Formats: sequence, C-alpha cells, structure tokens
Amino acid sequence: MGFNIRRYHGKLLIKPSKAAQRRIRERLSIEMVALRGANAGAVLKKINPIVRGWSAYYRTVVSSEIFTALDNHMWKLAYKWAKHSHPNKPKHWISDKYFGRFNRSRSDRWVFGDRDNGAYLLKFSWTKIVRHQLVKGKASPDDPALKSYWAQRRRKGTPLPIDAMTVRLLQAQHGRCPICGGLLLHADHPPQSPQEWEAWRAVIRKAISKQYIAFPDGRTPDGQRLRLLHAHCLRRNGAAEMTNPALLPAGEPLGLA
Repeated sequence: MGFNIRRYHGKLLIKPSKAAQRRIRERLSIEMVALRGANAGAVLKKINPIVRGWSAYYRTVVSSEIFTALDNHMWKLAYKWAKHSHPNKPKHWISDKYFGRFNRSRSDRWVFGDRDNGAYLLKFSWTKIVRHQLVKGKASPDDPALKSYWAQRRRKGTPLPIDAMTVRLLQAQHGRCPICGGLLLHADHPPQSPQEWEAWRAVIRKAISKQYIAFPDGRTPDGQRLRLLHAHCLRRNGAAEMTNPALLPAGEPLGLA
C-alpha cells in the first residue's frame, strides 16, 4: 500500500514508505526529462495530475515533511528543465519568466508557472493533511447492525480534495443533482492508489457539470448563479429546459454517502 507503519516512542505513526517516496521522485525526474523541448503548458498538464494524485492519496497520514521535501525536489527539476530550454539565458531571466507568485492566495513567489495563461504548478505541501478518525469501540464494517454508523462516518470523514467552488455548490445543493435528485458524489468507493487519484479529477469532470443559471429579471436567490448537475442529466434534459433554479430542501445530507 506504500505506507510505513511504526511505533515511535510509544506513539503509532503512519508515513509514506521510503519505497513510495523513491518511486514518486524517480517518476517526476523521468517525466521532466521526457518533457524537455515541450513548453511550460505541457509540463503543467503532465505534472499537476501526478502531484495532485500522490498528495491526495497520502494526505491522511504523517506527510507534511515529506510533501515539503518533494516540493524541493520538484523545484530543482523545474529549474533544470527551464535551464535546458534556455541554455543561453542568465539565471535572473529564467527566474522572471518561469517563477513568481502565480498562486495569489499564497505568498510563495517561487511557484513555477506559465505566464501566457497564468497557470501554475501545484505543490504537494498545499494539500491539507486530514487526520484519521478513530473507530468507536469495536465497531466492524462487516456488522450489518452498524451500517448507518459507517455511512455517517463516511459522510463526515475524510473530505474529497475538490476545489472550493465545488464544495460551496455541493453544500448549497445538499450534495444532490437538482434535476434527478440523485447524489452527485459517492464516497463509498474512494480511489485506492495515487494513480487512481490522478484519474479521479478527470472522472469527476466527466460525471458532473457546472451550469450557469440565467434569470429573466436578473435576480438570483442568495446570489446563486451556478449549480452542479450530473453530466448525463444535462445532456438528457437539454440546457433550454433547465432554467428552474429550485434546489432540494435543506434537510438533505451532503452527497458524500
């Protein structure tokens, strides 16, 4: 599974294994060498899913220091890539072109990015660590009498690493599609490897669509102009038929069942 489970001075700590760390370092190095000759946009398109997937998989264990070390490794690879792309340019020119404060929500001015479109390379350390919640007593997931307990635990447990806007829309809609009433996301079967987490974001984009709501009088309830829909509901009903902004009642749970 890629974890190192060991007791340190009487305290049990779970960390990414050294083999897992070695694999991600080697993979990043190989990918960056293969991307020589490509532009910055191609680098971001290839590397960002890897960073996002690996950090999402290991965000539930003791990974902060490892994330920081991987960020340092990735910075060196990015700088080396930039030097190879512009061998005759001085260091300050390369720094000004490819590094800066691309992520405005952070004070880090050494973020690798593409100045043509403002896109930037994610960092492992930007992924928030989520601590594991202890299981109550001797509760077993195989006990049918505790089915509701495990369902509630999954809803309140480890949040899925999705963007802030999607989280707000999920909360406003209580996790459900306003067309069919079904859950938009299911947390019963989360990805089980870094590679699955890499593909997860693309799967979500295919399964869920954002729709802009147009109102004849220009007014929106609570300023809500966007809503989430199942992609198949959007295709089946057609954009012209989905102008009703009504959402489900507030008593429904968040759609992470």
